[in-house]
Amino acid sequence: MYCKKMSEWYDSQKNSSSKFRNLLQKQIEKANPRRQLTSEEEKRLAKLEAIAEKLKRGENVQNRQLQTWLSEDEYEQREYEWQEQLELREELKDKPSDLKRYDEKLRLTTIAQKVTAAKASTRLQRSSTTSVKAFVKMH
Repeated sequence: MYCKKMSEWYDSQKNSSSKFRNLLQKQIEKANPRRQLTSEEEKRLAKLEAIAEKLKRGENVQNRQLQTWLSEDEYEQREYEWQEQLELREELKDKPSDLKRYDEKLRLTTIAQKVTAAKASTRLQRSSTTSVKAFVKMH
């Protein structure tokens, strides 16, 4: 019984907030009516959305396709942002000297560990071969 009342209360709250949201949306639409897009604008919007989807999936988009569907200002802005991205990537290539020293020490340590492991493996193989030979001689 208690659960049923709680469920009814929750449903009424959900409905009232939904009604309020709809009323608010209507008021916003009255205050800021949206104009209908022309067929050319709808076509451009659809093309730009398709380009955005391709980019989100990590696919390449041809430069001329961007030039076709972006306005001149939008295309210039994209070019400016691309140059900023290239500069940022170039800055990130230059590691601080402390980081370079750390990378070199890490690389040398890794090599030394691999060499030590290889030597230990070789010694283990030799000792097991010697043990097998000794066992064969005894029997």
